[in-house]
Amino acid sequence: MSARIGPGTRREMGLPAYVMTRVAGKVTHTEPPAIFTTLARTRKTYWGWLGFAATLMPFGSLHRRESELVILRTAHRKGSDYEWAHHERLGRRAGLSRNEIEALGREDAGDWSPREATLIAATDELLRDDDLSDAMWTRVREHLDERESIELLLLIGHYAMLATTLSTLRISPDSSS
Repeated sequence: MSARIGPGTRREMGLPAYVMTRVAGKVTHTEPPAIFTTLARTRKTYWGWLGFAATLMPFGSLHRRESELVILRTAHRKGSDYEWAHHERLGRRAGLSRNEIEALGREDAGDWSPREATLIAATDELLRDDDLSDAMWTRVREHLDERESIELLLLIGHYAMLATTLSTLRISPDSSS
């Protein structure tokens, strides 16, 4: 299935975004990531989105391993092949093992620390119910401070939105270089 809107050209993205997508491809050992080359067509919106996204990952208050755990679980729950492929690589760099990543793609999420199990359970519940029960919120707050708790909700919501956008645009996972 082909993308509904293809990657932008240098002219369509603007020079700064064009250069950034090339650097991102080198860092991820892929072609310039389609998520960036497509979304950069929006120009100003792209830079705003990228800044917001960066405050959650990689510069959020959750540890990178935890962010990647949540992102991969969200990708699994939302059926986002693009996010899964992209963050599988990033998750490995952040310290998730192959077995842990595979477990995030199954219903029996694997063997995790109490904090990590809470992150996974909260992700599942929020994506399923668009809310967290009082019991789940209490569990989250046993492991996360206020800032981390808010960022967890934003991280899950952001990657759910992104999964919907990527799916609707029919953006395929990037090819390795």
